[in-house]
Formats: sequence, structure tokens, C-alpha cells
Amino acid sequence: MLQIHNRIALFRAERGMSRRALADAAGVNPQTIGYLERGDYSPSLELAMKIARVFDVPIELLFSFDPFESVATALRRAAE
Repeated sequence: MLQIHNRIALFRAERGMSRRALADAAGVNPQTIGYLERGDYSPSLELAMKIARVFDVPIELLFSFDPFESVATALRRAAE
């Protein structure tokens, strides 16, 4: 089975949102958000879409089969 990578923690931090607040908005237990962020759990399509809706972004910005580039690497590349 393919691992699903995510940027949930990054989006939460950017918005100052707690795990509990995201969990409440997505209709899940806060532990589920922790499991997702650590990569211990892959979301259902429904849950992935709910989380993307909370952040008002396309699902592809939050979830990927390929690892996301680190923020530091993206910033260095942008500065070039």
C-alpha cells in the first residue's frame, strides 16, 4: 500500500489552529488528526476532502503519494 504524505500540521500552524479545532471542523476525534499528521493513518477520501474544505484548498495541496518538499528547500529555491 502506498504511503500518503500530508501537510496538515503546516496548514494548521499557518492558521493558528489546534488539532482539536480541526478535528471538530472535520467531525473526527483529535487523536485522528494526530495519527494523520504522523503518517500513522491514511485518511478516507471523505475525510481528506473535509480537511481540504476546512482549509479551503485543493486536496492536492494537503495530500500526496510523493513526499512534499520541505519549506526550507522551497524558500531557498525561491530566493535563487
